[in-house]
Amino acid sequence: MKRKLSYKDFFFCFGRLHYLLACFKKFLKCTFISKVRGLSAFGVELEFLIEEYAGSKGRFPPIKRRTKKSLYIATIEKGHSLVNSLIETERISDLGLVVVDELHMLSEGSRGAVLEMALSKVLYTSETTQIIGMSATLNNVNELQQFLKADYYTDNFRPVELKEYVKLRDSIYEVDNKEENNFTLSRVLNYKYSSNMLRMDPDHIIALVTEVIPNHSCLVFCPTKKNCENVAEMICKYLNKAYLGHREAEKKQLIEDLRNTGNGTICSVLKRTVPFGIAYHHSGLTSDERKLVEEAYSSGVLCLLTCTSTLAAGVNLPARRVILRAPYVAKDFLKRAQYKQMVGRAGRAGIDSAGESILIIQEKDKEMVRELVSKPPENCYSNLMHDCGKGFQSLLLSLIGLKIAKTAEEIYQFACYTLFSVQQKHLSKEKSLWDITKESMEYLTSKGLVYTKHCPETQQLIFEVSRLGQATYKGSIDLSYCDMLYNDLRKGLEGLVLQSYLHLLYHVTPYDMVTQCSPDWMIYFRQFNLLDPVDQKVAGNVGVPESFLARKVSGQSVKKSAEERVVNRLYLSFILHALVKELDIWTVSSKFNMPRGFIQNLLGSSASFCSCVLHFCEELDEFWAYKALLLDVTKKLSYCVKSELIPLMEVAGVLEARAKQLYNAGYTTLAHLANADPQMMVKTIEHLSKRQANQIICSAKMLLTEKPKPLQEEVEELFAFHLIYQL
Repeated sequence: MKRKLSYKDFFFCFGRLHYLLACFKKFLKCTFISKVRGLSAFGVELEFLIEEYAGSKGRFPPIKRRTKKSLYIATIEKGHSLVNSLIETERISDLGLVVVDELHMLSEGSRGAVLEMALSKVLYTSETTQIIGMSATLNNVNELQQFLKADYYTDNFRPVELKEYVKLRDSIYEVDNKEENNFTLSRVLNYKYSSNMLRMDPDHIIALVTEVIPNHSCLVFCPTKKNCENVAEMICKYLNKAYLGHREAEKKQLIEDLRNTGNGTICSVLKRTVPFGIAYHHSGLTSDERKLVEEAYSSGVLCLLTCTSTLAAGVNLPARRVILRAPYVAKDFLKRAQYKQMVGRAGRAGIDSAGESILIIQEKDKEMVRELVSKPPENCYSNLMHDCGKGFQSLLLSLIGLKIAKTAEEIYQFACYTLFSVQQKHLSKEKSLWDITKESMEYLTSKGLVYTKHCPETQQLIFEVSRLGQATYKGSIDLSYCDMLYNDLRKGLEGLVLQSYLHLLYHVTPYDMVTQCSPDWMIYFRQFNLLDPVDQKVAGNVGVPESFLARKVSGQSVKKSAEERVVNRLYLSFILHALVKELDIWTVSSKFNMPRGFIQNLLGSSASFCSCVLHFCEELDEFWAYKALLLDVTKKLSYCVKSELIPLMEVAGVLEARAKQLYNAGYTTLAHLANADPQMMVKTIEHLSKRQANQIICSAKMLLTEKPKPLQEEVEELFAFHLIYQL
């Protein structure tokens, strides 16, 4: 059913929510934190709990509440694990509503496959759970309706009108789909550039941004991270010096704050651009830097950000004007959904009466752009068969492990509940769904993850998971790596070095980040020589002898090379080892000559993978020694700060720099934060707004409310059981 969704409909749905709520969100760290932080105030007032499932955070199975209800805010991967644990404990009916933000993510590689798995399991196992999917860039809605068994609500309402333009040479054309060629001439640029300036800025970006800044905001989307930094510096080079005076004191303070987050170090590009009210925004920034840049932009201290496409996907930073530097993301031509997300940043509700986007194009791209601005969004297709069907195989493994399905017929019946089954005629014309299911089961059997046995009661052949299969799906381990992880952990037990964290860190360094690493052999050898003799043994134990590194650094050929995967993984574990020793990201970035954003991404991915490895080990008796050890490693990787700061960093939005401020000001525990006076906190903590203080206090109250609840409810259950027993 298709009809427009009114506000009354929304609040009617909201009023019917029951039990637990779940929200899947694309994992952009700052956005995720703001979601948790923003909802904490509602939780305190309306007396429900907010539980974060991201990275290494989240409890499986979730705590069973007898009084208050919980709202889970989860990444896709953690949300899937949460659904698995609720099914396993027969509590899936407790899940009242699942809200999927950006439903079109179903078509995004392996993460889309995980999202489809989670939704398929909810649909198959629960008759009461409602699912709401939201997206602004969907086309094949009828197939998604069929998959979700859903009604379709749509509305074209936009609080601020958006005008789309395309710039070709000196002319700007308005996008008008009513016209035959889709473009109508709007105006011709008439800016006098010097020959040097024209050579540096042939696309007239400076002219376009100075039409709106500094009194209004502007976003410039660039194809690459390096291009973001170059464009920001180029704009500043030719700006009038008068721009330096706009909110000068606040920009000086921002530079000081950025320097504090880097322990006295500041990015040389930001140091030059921030005085002009300009900054870049991409994954190369640390979380602290991104947070400061976003807050400064939202408050108008910064008037222009040069950014990559990731900003459009999850960060709420609107602008008066959005400029797309080129119709490309890296070397790939823009997809319609990407384009709409970027231009959708234009127009700030309550501030601007209109927003405008300008896409800069070259003559060679004209026809492709004409199609881009006029065609409907791309279809959303299942990704269960992504990477040779790995998603489908993982789904079947977990079905058997969770006892959702045992026989081949039951497994096939579940497969019919997937989006892939709806679209199978488009995606796999040569093979039927039954053939694909059969081949996937054969693959899982050959890997030793499942086995068959005869059931005497039903006289049927049933599937069961092996111990390795159980550990793989419980730990959410990629099927490509499960054998590798098992063998690495088993080999590690033969000579586990525990005088430091290095050997354990090697075992929780994510396999998928190894391919992104290209070691600097001089740095590698230098860092090896700085290790204690005991830690140097770790390298030999995993298969990287000192002689190999010595030959590499001297440029000699190595006849019997160590395995590249092992070499790169050990190099990354050296980086983690430096971080765990409480060296800050900036120092480690300089030490290893690697981008600080990559270092922080490695840290976050390792904390998440460590949690997965811990669950993997819990299912295998031979790895009992790892269980207690990895609990501590997970916490170390999650925070990488002194132990006294960890309770403060559990509060949503409190990163290391803010935690240090709070601790030094006397707010040393959650109780201190929960009982703080926001006005006094603003006076005590530098550069803290009243809104931020209130959010911190609400988040601390939420955490403080949650901590004693499990014990209290356990006591109540025991008391109730005792009364029943007496009766």
